[in-house]
Amino acid sequence: MKKQKKSYEIDMCNGPLLGKILLFAVPLMLSGILQLLFNAADIIVVGRFVGHQALAAVGSTGSLINLLINVFIGLSVGTNVLVANYYGAKRYEQVRETVHTSILTSLVCGTALIFLGVFLAGPLLTLMGTPEDVLSQAALYMRIYFAGMPIIMLYNFGSAVLRAIGDTRRPLYFLLLAGIINVLLNLFFVTQLHLGVAGVALATVSSQAVSAGLVVRTLMKSEGCFRLELSKLKIYPERLKQMIRIGLPAGMQGAIFSISNVLIQSSINSFGSVAMAGSTAASNIEGFVYTSMNAFHQTAISFTSQNYGAGKLNRINRILFLCLSCVAAVGLGMGNLAYCFGTQLLGIYSSDAAVISYGLTRMAYVCVPYFLCGLMDVMVGSLRGMGYSIMPMFVSLTGACGIRILWIFTVFSWSRSLETLFLSYPISWGITAAVHLTCYFFAMRKKKALYGSDSPAMS
Repeated sequence: MKKQKKSYEIDMCNGPLLGKILLFAVPLMLSGILQLLFNAADIIVVGRFVGHQALAAVGSTGSLINLLINVFIGLSVGTNVLVANYYGAKRYEQVRETVHTSILTSLVCGTALIFLGVFLAGPLLTLMGTPEDVLSQAALYMRIYFAGMPIIMLYNFGSAVLRAIGDTRRPLYFLLLAGIINVLLNLFFVTQLHLGVAGVALATVSSQAVSAGLVVRTLMKSEGCFRLELSKLKIYPERLKQMIRIGLPAGMQGAIFSISNVLIQSSINSFGSVAMAGSTAASNIEGFVYTSMNAFHQTAISFTSQNYGAGKLNRINRILFLCLSCVAAVGLGMGNLAYCFGTQLLGIYSSDAAVISYGLTRMAYVCVPYFLCGLMDVMVGSLRGMGYSIMPMFVSLTGACGIRILWIFTVFSWSRSLETLFLSYPISWGITAAVHLTCYFFAMRKKKALYGSDSPAMS
């Protein structure tokens, strides 16, 4: 049993880094892609078998769902950083306390989100200007999706614990199984039972229940300090306070990012349901590029956190350089490749020529320069791994969100076109990434002055 446990962990604090970074990031990348396939399967099935209104209904909920859940998802970032810090520092009792606090917190957050999503779905979609021919189906999808929130939160917090100790492979296996179940249930509920958007929502929740159950089972069967014992579930106030200190700013950043995206989605809605459908399909394709890059954001958090906990500050610069190089290569390669085959990829979602045309417009302005977003996120991951959460939050909100909101009310209002609207993305990413890089050098200089280059930062 001991040997099996070791085979899933990665020693982040010793030895060469590039191979270990890739060993950690590639399964995480594939896991993220599988998660996206849940939503892609929803969109493809409704687009092909129900119609473009259903496609727009499912797709238009994404930014609003993220707005409502990002604060809670941010707490799982706190879980990742804390477990990795304490694990690197060999403070195993604190690891155990963090694990049990996190799992119980996930269930509490998930239960709260049920009520938040079910009751606010209709009013918020109306506030976003969702067209009448889409509104009722979008609200139904959201209500069913939020009914499964405890499951979704449980998976996110549980997998954050596994990532912190270097295990990204078992979550990949679990999501592969769940993804197959999701596709099969989608086809059954929509083509056989004719449930429409309700069917794809039920399929998504059901399949995520499988992956969440397997993650919990893994933690319960694990050996060592991160083992989960249901009888010992408890909120440890000090651990919760630390999770909130690190995770709440991350969650608030995600939520306010979502506000800017909701404003953009509302602006897209004003161009009608066909433009919404095209943007939805393109956004879904972009999601595969983003989640591939985001694997290196998560890698930067975990590797930086463990090495910071172990007091190995000199390795953190190398970690950042390697993660930035990898994310740039992935973002440039996948983003440009997706655009080159955009017509064929968009054709999977819809055969409507107008939908495909709108989708290509979005991909040209968002997908091609997407690597800038990856660079920005890796910088944020490194800063959070060193315990900084407030600073990257303010930089991101002022840079990315502030610029987008300002852009919508100035440049876009002067020149109302989708091209002008989508241009706000790469401009905000580039500026924010540059500011984050400056903050990183400032933070590293401060840490080295405080701790030296090779002393226990968590002591």
